[in-house]
Amino acid sequence: MEELINQPALPNLPAKTKNKYLIGVLVLVLMIISFGIGTIVGINKHLASSSSGPDATKVGKVLNTDSLPDYLAKDVNFKNFWQVWDIIKGKFIDRDKITDAQLFYGALKGSVAALKDPYSVFFNPEGSKEFNDELAGKFEGIGAEIGIRNEHLTIIAPLPDSPAAKAGLLPLDQILTINGADTANIALDEAVKQIRGPKGTTVTLTIGREGVKEPKTFTITRDTIKIESVVYENKNGIAVIKLTNFNADTDGAFAATVNQIVKTSPNGIILDLRNDPGGFLDTAVVIGGYWINKGQTVVKEEFNDPALNQEYRSAGSAQLKNYKTVVLVNGGSASASEIVAGALQDYKLAQLVGSKTFGKGSVQELEKLSDGSSVKITVARWLTPLGRTIEKNGITPDVLVDLKEEDINNKKDPQMAKALELLQQ
Repeated sequence: MEELINQPALPNLPAKTKNKYLIGVLVLVLMIISFGIGTIVGINKHLASSSSGPDATKVGKVLNTDSLPDYLAKDVNFKNFWQVWDIIKGKFIDRDKITDAQLFYGALKGSVAALKDPYSVFFNPEGSKEFNDELAGKFEGIGAEIGIRNEHLTIIAPLPDSPAAKAGLLPLDQILTINGADTANIALDEAVKQIRGPKGTTVTLTIGREGVKEPKTFTITRDTIKIESVVYENKNGIAVIKLTNFNADTDGAFAATVNQIVKTSPNGIILDLRNDPGGFLDTAVVIGGYWINKGQTVVKEEFNDPALNQEYRSAGSAQLKNYKTVVLVNGGSASASEIVAGALQDYKLAQLVGSKTFGKGSVQELEKLSDGSSVKITVARWLTPLGRTIEKNGITPDVLVDLKEEDINNKKDPQMAKALELLQQ
């Protein structure tokens, strides 16, 4: 990636890892943007370098077993694994149609699924390539990010001007069926596979919406998704910056926008993070640095080993610190959006207006294996500078203002209106 000009320096990350840090509800973009706009952190631990697996007699100790049934609390004997393998190969009626590779990758997928974490996913070589293609920006789908919320498949955010947005999908809509198939207990990556597809094809979703008694059915035509991550306009002397994603090109576009803002000396700034599902961690740190003083913490990262915990600090010049700022958020604001909103709220650098954010504050690490497959696994959680946990809790605005479906239908935006009102006081 070319170096971007006129922006604060990136956080002090190793060169190999800097551009692999992703935040996303993560959560999965269905532009589909990514499998799990979950958060991805590439730390290059080279999981595949451990070439020797467990032998047939090796046992593994399970920790924290108090709440587990007895059979799950016992030591593991891998002889059982090979016994099941032999039973399948010897007795399954269609054994000639099943290859060893299918059983092998199925076992790996099942191991990760046993974590019961919707953001931890095993990708076989084909799925891994698709995932990386999507991260590179090759998107065809409906243009919505999905995640698991309260055990339901949920729309995190439809992208602006996407097929999903044009069809009328809203943040926090629950996807009840995909092409007539029930989504109860569906894996997140499987849901993505069913919803995504080539441009011009259609997918039918049955949607459950809070406050609406009967489910609605939407038939959506897939398309190529184009994302403009930074949109700027001046509203009566107020600078309004809309961020749709925290992508690789966001830093440069935001820097150019800030140059415009400084030249015009607006009466205030509105940073609109509504329906922004996230993106790169280093981009979130950079954006925060336009308000947060150099050296101050933007976000904390908490691992299962406290020795690994770290803080990401602003390297910016806080050019916008002295401008009165309002940040707009809603249930579609996730991950990187929540990091920036939470940090500005903690430092009292901005008022937050809108509705509670999604609550995607976990970190996924993408480990590439030697055969082209990969594992995306949750390794950490994000905390705001004051130590508030984002995961599942979200960020609560200072001023709560709902945006109802009737407002959208009548082309009204009470959240934006409130933000403008606060800045004009």
